[in-house]
Amino acid sequence: MNFLKNLCRWIDGVNEWVGRGVAWVTLGLVLVVFIDVVMRYLFNTSFVFTQELEWHLFAFIFLMGAGYTLLYDAHVRVDIVYQRMSPKGRAWTNLLGTIFFLIPGCIMVIITSAKFTYNSWIIMEGSPDPGGIPFRFILKGTITVGFVLFTFQGISLGLHSLFQILGLEAPPEEGS
Repeated sequence: MNFLKNLCRWIDGVNEWVGRGVAWVTLGLVLVVFIDVVMRYLFNTSFVFTQELEWHLFAFIFLMGAGYTLLYDAHVRVDIVYQRMSPKGRAWTNLLGTIFFLIPGCIMVIITSAKFTYNSWIIMEGSPDPGGIPFRFILKGTITVGFVLFTFQGISLGLHSLFQILGLEAPPEEGS
C-alpha cells in the first residue's frame, strides 16, 4: 500500500511541477497576443509566425496542463448529480469513471498519436506557410506527452478514490 501512496505522491508532484511551468507559458501567450494586437491595430501588420505561435502556445498549455487541472479537480463537469453525492459516492464515481472512461480514452489518444508524432519528428515537420514556425513537430510531441501525464494523473485519481473507499484516506475538502 505504501508503494501505491508513494506512486500517487510522485505522479501528483510531477503534474504539480509541469503545471507550474505551464503557468509561465500562459504569461508568454498573453504577451504574444498583446504584441500581435498592437502590431495589427497600431501598425496595420501581422505575422504568420506570431499567429501560429499563439495557437502553438494555447495547444501546449491545454495539452501539458491537463494533468495539473485533474490534480486540482478543476475540469469542467456537470455537477447536477455529483455535487449531491456523499464523499464515498464521489470516490466511486471517480474510480469507475477513471477505469472505464478516462484511462481507456487517454490510451486511445496516446496510441493513435504516437505514430503521428513519430512521423512528424522524423521529418522535423514545420509550418507549410511562409514565415511560419519551423518546429511544428515539437507541438505534435506534446499530444502524446500531455496525454501520458493526463493518464498518470488519472491513475493517481483512481488510487486516491480507492483509498477513500477503503477508508485509508480522507476525502478532499469541499472547494479545494
